[in-house]
Amino acid sequence: MLRLWRESIRPYFGWILLAILCMALMAAATAFSAWLMEPVVNEVFIAENRDILWPLGAVVFLTFLVKGFANYGQSVLMSFVGFRIIADNQNRLFAHLARMDIGFFHNNSTGKLISRFTVDINQMRVAVSNVLTGFGKDVLSFAGLTTVMFLKDWQLAAISVFVFPLAALPVLRLGRRMRKVTANTQEEMGLFTTLLEQTFQGIRVVKAYGMEGYEKSRIGDIVERIFKLNLKSARTRSMSSPIMETLGGAAVCVVIIYGGHRVIAGATTSGAFFSFIMALLLAYEPMKRLANLNSSLQEGLAGAQRLFALLDTEPAILEKPNAAELTVVKGEIRLEDVRFSYTHGRPALNGISLEVPAGKRVALVGASGAGKTTILNLIPRFYDVDDGNVYLDGVDVRDVTFSSLFANVALVSQEITLFDDTVHANIAYGRAGASDDEIVEAARNAAAHDFILDLPNGYDTLVGEQGVKLSGGQRQRLAIARAMLKNAPVLLLDEATSALDTESERQVQAALVKLMAGRTTLVIAHRLSTVTGADLIYVIDKGRVIEQGGHEALMSQGGAYHRLYNLQFSEDAPLEDAARAADA
Repeated sequence: MLRLWRESIRPYFGWILLAILCMALMAAATAFSAWLMEPVVNEVFIAENRDILWPLGAVVFLTFLVKGFANYGQSVLMSFVGFRIIADNQNRLFAHLARMDIGFFHNNSTGKLISRFTVDINQMRVAVSNVLTGFGKDVLSFAGLTTVMFLKDWQLAAISVFVFPLAALPVLRLGRRMRKVTANTQEEMGLFTTLLEQTFQGIRVVKAYGMEGYEKSRIGDIVERIFKLNLKSARTRSMSSPIMETLGGAAVCVVIIYGGHRVIAGATTSGAFFSFIMALLLAYEPMKRLANLNSSLQEGLAGAQRLFALLDTEPAILEKPNAAELTVVKGEIRLEDVRFSYTHGRPALNGISLEVPAGKRVALVGASGAGKTTILNLIPRFYDVDDGNVYLDGVDVRDVTFSSLFANVALVSQEITLFDDTVHANIAYGRAGASDDEIVEAARNAAAHDFILDLPNGYDTLVGEQGVKLSGGQRQRLAIARAMLKNAPVLLLDEATSALDTESERQVQAALVKLMAGRTTLVIAHRLSTVTGADLIYVIDKGRVIEQGGHEALMSQGGAYHRLYNLQFSEDAPLEDAARAADA
């Protein structure tokens, strides 16, 4: 609670004070309306004083007018504070997550992270608004009404307030249970979001394999668990009602019996007694709301705990305090005795050393799982080495700022990321502030301009989520255009054409030739035919370099590269023969 106050609530303390002032006016008006019952009963109904009717009516009207506007003021002010807290924490959480390393996102599902932005932070907002409003409005109202009760009859008031100490212990126990149930519900909501996202993104596979029933069953199971948790939450929250109703009924019963005797005995007037009863009944509602306040608080604290746990998670890869700005002049890449493991005890790279000369095109080949993509991931520090060093122009990448490192490296992979935005915006992602002419020029160089003009709205066409409205080749050429616009001196290509058909691959390869010109390029190739012209080829196996050299030299050695090359073409030939036979 102290952290919630310090980091989220205190910046808006001035607004809260204004809201409390409105609450105080509302509480005073509520208490004064109970006070007015005595002259209403004594002067109007008993003494039948006509002269007081209009003045008393005007006072009652003004009292409720003040109460209404005060309630409006506190409601608007507290809504402002609550929604401001949501916005601040969502911005803060996104800024924090943007600093996290790639490994963090691989270990935390998207649905769980999204639930922090929606469910958890909203629970905090509701708790802050409800607790502050309740603690302000209801406490002040109860205090004002209790004051009226003591002024009217201190003996009856003393008897009435026994409800609070009796209700405190069970209400606190309910609050602790509420926090646990809420935390479990929020966890399930994160899983639910993840499952929905995976199902919708993979809907083609779901339908192709006829797995709608299976996915329906999985969704149904988690929906049922959430239903049961929500029902448990509702039961827990509602348990305070019978407690307060029973104790409140007992208090009213005692007041009626004891107070009735006092009126009959002439110890107090009917007006004073009715004024007391009205104050007691009016105090009963804020008293019930205060009993429920602890449940709302615990719900919010459950969300706050999950949010703070995420905010306290530090990235595994940090920028050094004295990190220098990297300015790539040549673009030479060098790995020295690099060792790396994704999981402990299972090395992905085992003492690998290699060099990519400046301005040259170097290819990494080898079987799946050999460590090729891992090498690419270490250069822009998506991961950090366990041992050894990665140099760019002779500077260890761990000694430079992230921004300068990313600015000097461009990546194009087979897993193209396009945003649900226009073609123009997706290309412009390569460099902030690029002009329209530069974007069109990048598209031309990537052999994308012509197909873009054929789209319904040209460069303003929405590509859909992950570019679903485009073909594989079109998506790839947009990614290349984005890399061209960035114009970084170092280019990393991760099997950029492996998933394309022959015609699309031809167009993309032509675009890649333009992109690689004058740049230091490190290529991972699935199809060895695409790297025969590389200046240098490294053959990777089990995290080590086992061969290196040009295509002709490696073929003449008759080693691993020679076997991989011949195996690939011997596998391709039957497929091509079968395709020709099918066409015939």
